[in-house]
Order: sequence, then structure tokens, then C-alpha cells
Amino acid sequence: MSLRLHDTLTKGLVEVEPLQPGHVRLYTCGPTVWNRVHIGNFRTFVFEDVLRRWLDRNFDRVTHVMNLTDVDDRILRNAKEHGNTLDEETAPWIAAFHDDRETLGIRPAHHYPRATEYIDQMVALVQRLEDRGAAYSSSGSEYFHIAAFPQYGRLSGISAEGLVAGAGGRVDADDYTKEDVRDFALWKAVDPGDIGWETPLGRGHPGWHIECSAMSMTLLGETIDIHCGGVDNIFPHHENEIAQSEAATGRQFVRVWAHSAHLVIGGEKMSKRLGNFMTVPELVAEGARPAAVRFMLAASAHYRKQLSFADEPLRAATEAVERLVAFRDRVAALEVTDEEGDADELVRTVVRQARMAFEDAMNDDLNLPEAMGAVFVALREANRILDESTVSGDARTALQHLLADVDDVLGIFPLVDVERAVKDVLTHHESELLRQREAARAAGDWALSDRLRRELTSCGIAVEDTPQGQRWRRP
Repeated sequence: MSLRLHDTLTKGLVEVEPLQPGHVRLYTCGPTVWNRVHIGNFRTFVFEDVLRRWLDRNFDRVTHVMNLTDVDDRILRNAKEHGNTLDEETAPWIAAFHDDRETLGIRPAHHYPRATEYIDQMVALVQRLEDRGAAYSSSGSEYFHIAAFPQYGRLSGISAEGLVAGAGGRVDADDYTKEDVRDFALWKAVDPGDIGWETPLGRGHPGWHIECSAMSMTLLGETIDIHCGGVDNIFPHHENEIAQSEAATGRQFVRVWAHSAHLVIGGEKMSKRLGNFMTVPELVAEGARPAAVRFMLAASAHYRKQLSFADEPLRAATEAVERLVAFRDRVAALEVTDEEGDADELVRTVVRQARMAFEDAMNDDLNLPEAMGAVFVALREANRILDESTVSGDARTALQHLLADVDDVLGIFPLVDVERAVKDVLTHHESELLRQREAARAAGDWALSDRLRRELTSCGIAVEDTPQGQRWRRP
């Protein structure tokens, strides 16, 4: 069974068949780097990472481009208020995005183009649209002429029927109200002293939508295989991308559109505008394990279903991670036999069935929750076999390979291993407290020993006294 994804444009499952056999060209809308990205955004980025990992497994080559929007109205406004250049304004947020991406184990894209690096390509695309009668100039700015693209609205279902030149007005904002179908800005004129570029179009800066079209076509070609984003990107951003790209080239812009549903909190979309968001560092500071956050975002619900952020989904994700890690540890510690027995064939059957179910679910619109359900059924059955029998080294290897292949997509074991490595390392201060407590106990100073224990507890170190001496751990 080949990978099929739900295509937002056709509203049905379509098989992923790259334009260039064996080579998938994937474009995902990255963050607008005006602030720290919240976990609602990372719900989309983790979905895209799972897709990327599954594509890597099933195709000879994947080229993944994720843009960094470093020009938009908010960034320009903030840079002016702070007295910063665009680089100075966006550098901390780009670094923070990559820090959070690594915290959640998201593979790096092959390219992270920044809008400010592709101004010439954007200008050329606007000029191309002008030559085809799909763009026009007004008061120094350039606008896309929606009435010149009759197919407008196919992706979102928002109709531009009856729109004629000038009747719909124009919109200059980067973000506007749903169903606000008007000619949108491709290039915006700027006032003297404002941030902008001197170009054949005049002094100005690009509109939001033209950025992705120019960068994707430059790096991936005029037709790309898969374009992803959150459902909030469908209109206006992706609708406008289709219009300007296809009006310029006369070719299909994207073969498959894949969109993830919102992460909601209290029934509302998580967003900075509503102030109901959390960032990755905030969530981790409250005690959430990165592996559990990733599992929750990736596998608690299908990517096209809304996911409610609350304590219960995170608790369930934590338990799921602990079950997977406990089983991995059990398999690694197995005492195996040299000879095969009936239990080995039972293990091989469990592994084979789990692989088939996992692959079928993943190929059916990337259904990771269903795929992980099959894995947990296999773990339960394998635990029963291991409780009753010993197995050979080959059976243990089969289980380990299954876990490795599943986690190549799920991506939690490296995060757990980092967490364990951190727990196994003491700071100089912690080492000194342990040394002092050991000396206090040797001297019979129980009051000091207790005080030092409390101080270690405040550092996250649990101390246990045994006949062999004190032992420590991070709970």
C-alpha cells in the first residue's frame, strides 16, 4: 500500500506520486519570527516532521524547504519601535525556534530560506504577473488582480464570483478576515525612513503571500509535490499562493495540499492574539517531558482532528512514553538463549503483524494514533510471551528493530536518552552537597545531614541511604 494523503484541494485521499520519480519535494510554512513560537504552532510542525520522516522511509530522496518569514507588518513595526534592523529584530526568535525544534526532536529541513534573502526573486515574480495581466500598480504598491484568476477559491471554498476590477477593493494587511476576498498586496510601498528595498517596482517591501511562492519555486521548481501548513493557512495565505503562482506560470502549483487542525485550549484555537498560549520552555519548566509533549502533539489525535490541550492528554502521553521506554529497557536487558524455541516464532509473528499494521495505518493518511495503537497491542502480547518464556538473541533483535523503526517515525527515544543523560550528570554544586552530606553522616552530624538532604531535594536530587552508602537519583 502506497502513501495516501488527504488533499485539501480535492477533498479526498490521493496517492503521493512525486513529479520526479523517487524524489519528493516538500514545502512547509515555517514561523513568522516576530515572537517565540507557541505549542499550537508546534502541533503543525510536529505533524510535518512525522510526514517528513515517513517520506524519508519510503522514497529515495526528499527535499524539505521550510521558510522563515522575517518580513511582515508586525516585524517591521517592532523593528521600528526597537530601533533594530530586521536581522537584529528577528535573530533571537529564529534562534529560539531552532532551540524549541531541537527540544521536540524535529528534524531540520534541508533549506530554511528567509524572505529577506529572496527579494530579487519576489520582484521578478511580481513583474511576471504584471506581464500576464494578473497584477497592477496603485500608489506605488503592486496588487494581485483576483478577477484575472477565475479559479480563485478552489482550496478554501471562498468564492470570488462576480468580483471585477476595483469592485472588491484592496487589502494591504498581511492577515485579514475570513471571506475578505479582495485584491491583495504583492509589493507594498513604504514611507521615507521606513524599512524597505530599492527595486524596479519602487522602494518597498514584499507582501506576505508572494514570499512563499518565490522561495518555493526558486528552491523546488514551479510545481511542488506536497505543501503543508495549519488549517489557518488555507485562507488567505495558501489560496493566494495558488493564485499568484499559477497565474504566473500557467502550471499546477502544488500536487497535494496537507493541513493540520488546530491545537485548542478551552475550546478556542491557541493563539498569541487571544493570549491563551504556552511556549515549549514554559511547558517544560512546569515539568512536562519533551518526549511526552512530542507524543501528545504527534499521536494523541489524527493530524486533521482538533487536539485539546489539557492535563489529561499530556498525562496519557507521558504514560505512553513510559510504556515504550520500559519495554525498550526490558528487551535490552533480556537474558537470551542460544537455541530457538516456540517463543521465538511467537515473537516473530507479533513483530510481523505489528509492522504490517503500523505501515498500513501510516500509509492511510498518516494515521499515527492508529499505528501506535497497533504497536501497544504488540507490546502487550510480547510482554506476555517474555513473562512466560525465554527467547533467543534473534528474537530480541527482531523486537529491537521493530522499536527502532517505529521510533524513526515517532521520534521519542532520543529525547528520553537526552533526559536520562542530563539526570546522570551532577553539577559541581550538587556534587559538593553530596560530599558534604556523606562527611556529615560519617561524623554523626545528623542535623547537618538532614539539612543537606533538604537542599539536595530542592535541587531535584533524591537521596537514599543504604548499607553501601548514600545513593542519589533525579525523580
